[in-house]
Order: sequence, then structure tokens, then C-alpha cells
Amino acid sequence: MREFAYVRAADVSAAVRLAGPQVRYLAGATNLFDLMREEVETPELVVDISRLPLSAVEDLPDGGLRLGALARNSQVAADDRIRRRYPVLARALLKGASPQLRNRATVGGNLLQRTRCRYFYDLGAACNKRVPGAGCAALDGFNRAHAVLGASQSCVAVHPSDMCVALAALDATVNLTGQDGERSVPITDFHRLPGETPHKETVLREGELVTSVDLPPEQPGPGDYVKVRDRASYAFALVSVAASLRVESGRIAGARIALGGVAPKPWRAYAAEELLVGAVTGEAAAGGAVFGRAAEEAVAGAAPLEHNAFKVELARRLVRRTLIELAGRS
Repeated sequence: MREFAYVRAADVSAAVRLAGPQVRYLAGATNLFDLMREEVETPELVVDISRLPLSAVEDLPDGGLRLGALARNSQVAADDRIRRRYPVLARALLKGASPQLRNRATVGGNLLQRTRCRYFYDLGAACNKRVPGAGCAALDGFNRAHAVLGASQSCVAVHPSDMCVALAALDATVNLTGQDGERSVPITDFHRLPGETPHKETVLREGELVTSVDLPPEQPGPGDYVKVRDRASYAFALVSVAASLRVESGRIAGARIALGGVAPKPWRAYAAEELLVGAVTGEAAAGGAVFGRAAEEAVAGAAPLEHNAFKVELARRLVRRTLIELAGRS
């Protein structure tokens, strides 16, 4: 790890004023310290924001909930309001890491965690995300864990978060504070696809700080988070699904489907959701035909690489199975 300066921010305004190209914010440090040890990140200044008053989970006047950026993953997952009203988020957090890491990891850090692509961490490998213009070693390398949706010739890495997949299915909003004031961004717009600039992973402007995440009051219906991984504990998703169904008078009135482990950002399957609206749940649950069509639509346009074609079929089956199970609960 290279030498760096360290300062503890007194408040949000002070943290924002200290921002710069070679500055990184420190919260739970479950990702940043790894990146610094591997010299993937080499900041000149680390600003400790871990003691700022941003850790509360609060009710909003409209009936939603606000998650402070420094709320721990374990704290959010254990909150009774989250467990009752947003179970898909609680389940995603519990499947996201070991208990020790959940006790350190924060909401804001989870939003900003970087890919676990092996070539991104290997300083000897070409990586456009780490060094723009260097190339992408994963394209012709071992790419079993890489993206099948939303990637480009510049980058095929996947976003690693479980929490963000659930937030995408919930239509959450990310609140930011910067030198130009405050703004809010829908979670589905917060992360960027790589295109030709994979090093630009979010829409954060220089100096902006994530302060909170808002969950809307309108509930999409009973939901679940299902994750397929190589081992049962402490592993990133090969494919994950956050889904919910709202059923009224025996028909699907609303659906949400988001995929993880398959794209450079949490992947919202809007076309598949639209296909489900109006379907009769009894018939759908019995035969699964409409859910099969929705699952096909959820992976439409997939472009698998040499070693990860299995992800397309795995995602298709996982979406279908999850929807059938949710319909059976309605």
C-alpha cells in the first residue's frame, strides 16, 4: 500500500470541500482497503466519513423509508420495517456477504463498490476500467463470471452488489450532496453501462457524496431475492433475481424484475415486467407459460462470451422459477 494522507471529516460540507481526483472517501472500508492494498486505487488523501450522522433508517413523510449512507448492511437487514415492508432488500443483504462484513459494509459503500473482475485486480493485465485505453483482457481470457447483458468491447465486467439489485427492483432513489448542492438520482440511472468509458461507473460528479437512499412508499407486492453462486456462503452471484408481483382480483397488476451477476449494472427487465401485467395468476402458476415468456424477454439481447453462455439459460430458469413461486404465494 502506498503512502497517503488521512483526515476525518467534521461534517458533510467539510467532506465535500476536501474532494478531488486523488481523494477517496472511507466508510466501512470493506472494498477500498482491498483496492489500496492491491494498488488498484492509489489515493493521495483518504477522507474518513465514518462518524458523520448518516447512519439512521428513518420514516419519510410520504410513507417511504430513508436509509442513511452510513447505515450498516446488518443494521438495515435487521430493521423490522425493512423485513416487513421491503423483504426483497433484507434478503439480498443477508445473501450479500459474511456476518462480519455486513457489520462493516455501508449502504453508500455498497452502491459504490467496484467490480471483482480478476483482470481489474491484476495490475499486469489490460483493463480499460483501471487504465482507460489499455484494452480488456477478459474478452479473450477466462470470462465465466462476466457479463452477458449490457457489456461492450471496452469492458465485460459485472457489478458485484446484491443490495443494488434489490434497490433497482424497488425503484429506490439515491440522494447526493456536492459543491453545487443536493440532487437525487433514480437507482436505475445511478450506475452507467461501460460503452467506451468503463472507468466512469456512476453518474457521480467530482466531489459528490452519497448521503442516503430513499425507498418509495408504494410497494410492488410480495417479493423475493434469489441468488445462484458457486458456494453457499460468501460468494458473488453468478446470477441473481430480485422480483415482486402485485396481484389484484386474480390478475397481475404490477411486476418488478431485476437481475444481478449478468451485467455491468443491476439489470432491470422492463419489457418482461410489461409482458406480465394482466396475466391471470392461477393459469400462470399452473403452467408457467407466461412466466416462461417473461423469462425469455428478461435475457433478450444477451451476448455471451466463450465461457459464460450458461448464464443466459441460468438467468432464464431463475426468473421463471422465482415468478412461479411468487404467484403461488399470492
